[in-house]
Amino acid sequence: MVSADSPQAKLDALLATLNPPQQEAVTHGDGPLLIFAGAGSGKTRVLTTRIAYLIGSHRVWPDRLLAVTFTNKAAREMRARVETLVGEPAQKMWVGTFHQTAVKILRREAQRIGIVPSFVIFDEDDTRAALRRVLDELRLDPKRYPIGALSQAISQAKSELKRPADYPNRSYQDEIVRRVYDSYQEVLRRSGGLDFDDLIMKLAELLSTDEEALAKWRDRFRHVLVDEYQDTNRAQYVLVNLLAAEHRNVAVVGDDDQSIYRFRGADVRNILDFRKDYPDAHVVHLEQNYRSSKAILDAAYNVIRSNPERAEKRLWTQRVGGEKVLATQTYNEIEEAEFVADEIERLRKTESRGYSDFAVLYRTNAQSRAFEDVLARRRIPYRLVGGIRFWERREVKDVVAYLRFCFNPQDALSFGRIVSVPPRKIGNVTVEAINAFARQGESDILKLLAEPARLPGIPRAAVGPLMSFRAQIESIRSTMGVLRPSELLDHVVEVIGLRQHYLDGTPQGEARLENINELRGLAESFDDREPAQGLEDFLAEVALVSDVDAYDENGEGVTLITLHMVKGLEFPVVFMVGMEEGLLPHQRALDEREENPSAVGASTEMAEERRLCYVGMTRAKDRLYLSCAFRRHLYGRSQPAFPSRFLTDIPQSLLGAPRGSAPIAPPRQGYKERFMERQVESAPAPPPVQRFASGDRVMHPAFGAGTVVKSTLTRTDEELVIKFDKAGMKILSGMLAPLTK
Repeated sequence: MVSADSPQAKLDALLATLNPPQQEAVTHGDGPLLIFAGAGSGKTRVLTTRIAYLIGSHRVWPDRLLAVTFTNKAAREMRARVETLVGEPAQKMWVGTFHQTAVKILRREAQRIGIVPSFVIFDEDDTRAALRRVLDELRLDPKRYPIGALSQAISQAKSELKRPADYPNRSYQDEIVRRVYDSYQEVLRRSGGLDFDDLIMKLAELLSTDEEALAKWRDRFRHVLVDEYQDTNRAQYVLVNLLAAEHRNVAVVGDDDQSIYRFRGADVRNILDFRKDYPDAHVVHLEQNYRSSKAILDAAYNVIRSNPERAEKRLWTQRVGGEKVLATQTYNEIEEAEFVADEIERLRKTESRGYSDFAVLYRTNAQSRAFEDVLARRRIPYRLVGGIRFWERREVKDVVAYLRFCFNPQDALSFGRIVSVPPRKIGNVTVEAINAFARQGESDILKLLAEPARLPGIPRAAVGPLMSFRAQIESIRSTMGVLRPSELLDHVVEVIGLRQHYLDGTPQGEARLENINELRGLAESFDDREPAQGLEDFLAEVALVSDVDAYDENGEGVTLITLHMVKGLEFPVVFMVGMEEGLLPHQRALDEREENPSAVGASTEMAEERRLCYVGMTRAKDRLYLSCAFRRHLYGRSQPAFPSRFLTDIPQSLLGAPRGSAPIAPPRQGYKERFMERQVESAPAPPPVQRFASGDRVMHPAFGAGTVVKSTLTRTDEELVIKFDKAGMKILSGMLAPLTK
């Protein structure tokens, strides 16, 4: 009689809880296996149960099994789950990330490939330092050849298994990258180091060139299982197939509809073409969803089904019905954040939800600022995932510190922060000497810098840079009573050269500039005051916001997170915000279509944006909100915003409007078309016409009847303040709102 606590009994009991396709995937015998696992379909459970089944049925010894994941957290969870099923033997499994697996093998085989077993692993900072050394050796200007862009180009080459000699030579820029790449590898070699991309590349090189090593590790790993296969790059794809080509016991799990990491080198074709690599592959579709309501799944399917070259699948659930997906359009990003806060508080009261039940998902990190400000002011706890708080981001603090120091030259804290941003060859010793002298005499730091050579303890080499720094600050200060806050911020960025400093050719550099532009948008709201007063009020506002810390690390909070970071998570209530053309889909996808509309694969970026939208929607369990704005501060200026094409993919029958909120309405005929033509500034669109006046009675399809309190013409719109009889005071766009007199 089998004990109920035995591994076999546990395994039998678990198998009985699986649905038929899950059981089919778990109990598949030898040979290639492709598992298309839709969002919320229990893929982790299937993968861990299959590992336990292979070990428990004695098809493979634990140390002959390799399971590869993409995160350390996933690897730990997988090992722990298998251990509960099969006990101590699971400790001998090879379960880890691609990089962890590569390190373990390379430590053992280092001499075969000409590296020292004690190699060090270069992190991102080490790589940047090595590249700075290379640029010095090659006498290349880092301003012309940004280190971030070079690092990304080299990383991309390694993910495609291209050595320096293999790097394409299509232009002079390519030749520079090739030379830097070659010298960088020499620095790594002399240092006895490998970077992250080297780990995979070197292992693939070992198995491709050393038949004895290949035979050894193929024999070692009789079964290879790969999670999130849609996220593999070329190097990882080659590595998996080198290990599995002989015994062909390879099982891959993934979902092409959730492939959203192309910018990291991921290639969705790896999973879509699996059956070309293994024509005899057994294919299982996991389509029963255990997470979301039917209403949410139906809406998500209508977004993703338009994507070309996808494996057809449609998730279903036994959770019949559910609340409709609610879509709304607010006036701007502040009203959008207020709407989200209102709904959170309402659902906490009516459905007794905790703050941790809610998540706000957005396309770019810069969008978090409005939500951080509103939630902090409303004392709603939140946690920011995948980044630091907006007001604590380096580039934001740098710009604010420049404005603070210009406003108050006695601000030693700000001086210490900005004097080496960008680098000016002014060291800590110099800064400490100046600050000490300023403290002794209670002096204005700018006055001290008028003759830095006379200050004790100042190195001769620092005198010139200090005088140059002072000249820049005085240039900015001379405009403080003239320029409005947003114009002054622009002047700081231009005079100091912060745009060139942060724009290093990487997505991170672009994100930093987006955050500066987001800060500019806030400064713009103080432009209607006297310049000096506007700057003072702006700095006071920033200080108040940054001092409010609503985040309780040990408590619960609303999750603020980007769409890229949210993959793998789930929440009862999800708000997807900023669903507008230029945000989701991102402007890069729109530019790709405009630049090359007829080329094969020209919609690659758009397809990925659609998958990103799908991933966000399928994070929601019970309630899903989709929101966009009439206007948005984007890229440093306020401009009209237009509903995302992904919203129009969802049939109106599947959408509802939140109580007391505006439904999503299309703009007046012709206006969107003029905007989307992206006309040059020399040929602007016709100015708006004032259609309403104070006292006019108007009708809105969602808000009902109301009275116009104020009508203001801007360069691009007619902004209306309307007091609705039932919905209260609202600010609407005269150009976009569906209003009738």
